[in-house]
Amino acid sequence: MILRLWPLVAAAISLGIDAYVLAGVLPQVADSLAVSVAAIGLGVTAFTGAYAFAGPLLSGPLVAGSTKRALIVSLGLFNLGNLITALAPEIMVFLGSRVLAGVGAGILTAVATATAAAMVAEHERGRAMALVTFGLSTGTVAGVPLGMLIGQWAGWRWTMGLVVAIGIISMAAVLARRGPYPTILVAKVGENLRLLTAPVITAGVILAFLLGVASLGLYTYLVPMADDRGLASMAFTLVWVWGIGGVAGSALIGRPVDALGSRRLFPVVVVALTVALGALAFLDHVLVWIVAVALWGAAGWASVPVLQHLLVQGRQQQAMAIIAFQMAAMYLGSAAGAALGGLLLDHGTAAGALPGWALGVAFATLVLALIVARVQAVRPSARIEPDRSRS
Repeated sequence: MILRLWPLVAAAISLGIDAYVLAGVLPQVADSLAVSVAAIGLGVTAFTGAYAFAGPLLSGPLVAGSTKRALIVSLGLFNLGNLITALAPEIMVFLGSRVLAGVGAGILTAVATATAAAMVAEHERGRAMALVTFGLSTGTVAGVPLGMLIGQWAGWRWTMGLVVAIGIISMAAVLARRGPYPTILVAKVGENLRLLTAPVITAGVILAFLLGVASLGLYTYLVPMADDRGLASMAFTLVWVWGIGGVAGSALIGRPVDALGSRRLFPVVVVALTVALGALAFLDHVLVWIVAVALWGAAGWASVPVLQHLLVQGRQQQAMAIIAFQMAAMYLGSAAGAALGGLLLDHGTAAGALPGWALGVAFATLVLALIVARVQAVRPSARIEPDRSRS
């Protein structure tokens, strides 16, 4: 399977790196462009906002003519935006380039995930979606430390050059594929927007947002959390433990999804995340933190393809729009979680107390997850085989 899907996985890796790579070099970018770090931070907001808008609204119209064209155009926008970021002479060009990269990323995530699911038989779709998430998690895990190393060695512009290089490799891989890409079933934009009136889809989008808050949002403060709990010497190790857990979780979850079904598995994944955050909130032993942080990373990233699989069952024509809404909500949740954490810290909350706040979000997520899984259990699902007739 990986041989068929590796161009899409490579594209996902470049997306994962780009989403977080600037976090490690914000001061360098601010000094280079002679603005405040807060102004550069607006670039993250610009990227996330464009991502959230473009995926649900633009992926359908773009993919309607040709799946390969949609992949190439979205990768082209993504690469062009990152290239302009690397060359940006001043702040407005920088912010505009982050919008362009976010548009490409939003379209690409939805198209790549839907394409991966359509390239395999129905009983392999969980693994296909998990492979794309594996690319995202691998890129995210590698993004911050690689960006910092390259930034220290050669400057932040070369950090962005890494993202461009991987994006170009991804585009070449998509172009080089011999066989045609499957046709992706799409609905009109208005029909896609009406998906949000379906209670299960709305609940799924809320779930993605809450998971983004509790998992990716909290990750922003992992180092200060460890410092505050007397584990400062382990902080960098814990960052890598979280990342290794995330890569492992997204790599291994696909087969269980196909074997057991996402309806049964999704609440289990959320329970695992809740247990991990509970351990971090109430226990301080270093071994407990190592295990809990690994479980947190694994469960947080594994939840992405499991939720995708759960929501698209019987809705193959709307699969790309559903995935776009889910991923947009997840990244918005990540940004909201980071902002909420910063607000709590500014108002006197200790960094070590943040897992307790995330635990509350995880409990709410678990309740909603059980409701969604129950509703899906009584909803008939259509069996639609992948269409490989068009490129």
